[in-house]
Amino acid sequence: MPKYHLDRLDCKIIDILSRNARTSLLEIGRECGVSGAAIHQRVQKLVETGIIDHFDTMISPRSLDLNLRSFIGIMLENPADAPQVIERMREIPEIVECHTVTGPYDLLIKVFARDADHLFEILHGSIEPVGSFRTDTFLSFVENVRRQVPVNPTKKRRPLPENR
Repeated sequence: MPKYHLDRLDCKIIDILSRNARTSLLEIGRECGVSGAAIHQRVQKLVETGIIDHFDTMISPRSLDLNLRSFIGIMLENPADAPQVIERMREIPEIVECHTVTGPYDLLIKVFARDADHLFEILHGSIEPVGSFRTDTFLSFVENVRRQVPVNPTKKRRPLPENR
C-alpha cells in the first residue's frame, strides 16, 4: 500500500465526512473551493490508502428499544482461548464491540439490551456458555462523548504502514 500524507484539503474532507458521511461530493467541493471531481479523486485516494476505513450509518439503539448500554470486562481462565471466544462473541447480535485490552481484563465488550432482564438473558444465556471466564458488568447511563479520531493538518504524521 502506498504511503500517503494528509494535506489541509484531505483533513477538511475527512472533517466534513466524519460529521456527515452522506454529504455530497459536490457540496464538499463547494465548501472546500474545488470541483466535485477533485473531491471524488481525493476521497477515492483516502479510501484506497486506508485512511478512510469505511462509511457508517449509525442507528439509534433507543429507536430499536435497546435502552441499556453496558460494558462487560471478561477475564479468561486461559488467555489462549481468546480467538475462539472472540469468534463466538461475533455471533451474539447484542454485542456491538469487542476489544482485546490490557489491565485486569482480557476482553472488553459493549452490549446493548432492552432492559436489565434482557441483559441478564444475554449474560447468562449467550455470553457465559461461550467459555470459562469471569465477567464484570458496567452500566452506562449516558454516552457523554462520541466522535471520530481527531484529524489535525498542522501535526506531522507518520505515514501509514505498507501492510495495513
